[in-house]
Amino acid sequence: MLFLFCDVSPQRITIVSVCDMNLDVGTMILHTPYLAMRLAKPMHAIKAFLFRSLCLLPIATFVLCGSGTGQTEDSRPPRPGVSTPGVRRSMADIHPEATFAVEGEPDWMVVTDDAVWVTSSNVNHVVRLDPATNRSSLIVTIDKPCSGLASGFGSVWVPSCGAHALARIDPLTGKILAKIPVGPADSEGGITVGAGSVWMSTKKEGLLVRVDPQTNKVSAKIAIPSGSYAPAFAEGAVWITSTEHNLLTRVDARSNRVLASIPTGPQPRFLTVGAGSVWTLNQGDGTISRVDAKTNKLVATISVGIPGTGGEIAFGEGSVWATVLQIPMSRIDPASNSVVQQWIGPGGDSIRLGHGSIWLSDFAHSAVWRLNPRQP
Repeated sequence: MLFLFCDVSPQRITIVSVCDMNLDVGTMILHTPYLAMRLAKPMHAIKAFLFRSLCLLPIATFVLCGSGTGQTEDSRPPRPGVSTPGVRRSMADIHPEATFAVEGEPDWMVVTDDAVWVTSSNVNHVVRLDPATNRSSLIVTIDKPCSGLASGFGSVWVPSCGAHALARIDPLTGKILAKIPVGPADSEGGITVGAGSVWMSTKKEGLLVRVDPQTNKVSAKIAIPSGSYAPAFAEGAVWITSTEHNLLTRVDARSNRVLASIPTGPQPRFLTVGAGSVWTLNQGDGTISRVDAKTNKLVATISVGIPGTGGEIAFGEGSVWATVLQIPMSRIDPASNSVVQQWIGPGGDSIRLGHGSIWLSDFAHSAVWRLNPRQP
């Protein structure tokens, strides 16, 4: 869609520039200067004023387009959130304990024993954040890191959408130890570790691969429902959501066989484990499904009001935490299966807990926030 940036006087309207915008992601495709168009008569000043008003509307909506730099806030329709009295809060009331500047678009994160790692795909970076100093301490170059991060076996594991491979990084030096020739099935997915292996979906048609960290080679390939992208490990099994079929599939790590496929809410994507359960963030209606990890039974569907693509979910500090743009944090109490706190405002898109803190990406403003999880 074209947006005009105008300078108006009673004698002429000057179209200063034109921005061709992709409204789905709020990014600029084309920014072109234009020449002045003179009005026939000064009497047309009133029409010029009206035209000016129309020109200012897109400027207010996409203020960064005029400068040609930076990221815009989410442009999709407002997410409803929850209306429970006393639950809603403003992000303006949160004061980070630390703010890490991360070049580009900080997204996927993983917490290790001594660090937090975050990807920034558009600048090909994986960045180490040091909780002891509250500073970034290492930058590793990976071709379009995507689809999650994992830590295990003395390494950080990074899916690369650019190289269509899985990179293994030494967390102390940043050296790339291996590149395994298996790429993620989708840029919006995940990777997990457990039972002595690394697990990742590699085909949209439905293929889960098991990588042996001793050899850096694929040791098993397992057929799973199509449209499965995000795995997690719990109770001796890999759990992976199928966004296409509204399922949570359990794969036994001993036999490499599918044990169960459990219906969830619509379009589950990201998931987390904790409190004896697997929790799926359902992009179709903004709910969270809770599945008992021992019985494979759906035990709760929690209304969170955060539908749509993107986002992330994590478990820590005794709670489930979800993030999406517009509603950067929602805290769910496992005891009541309900949202007990929800923050509205800028920021968000990826969330993790560790080192006594919440780690929340501010995707649109090139930052990661370290927050106190005990927010009023």
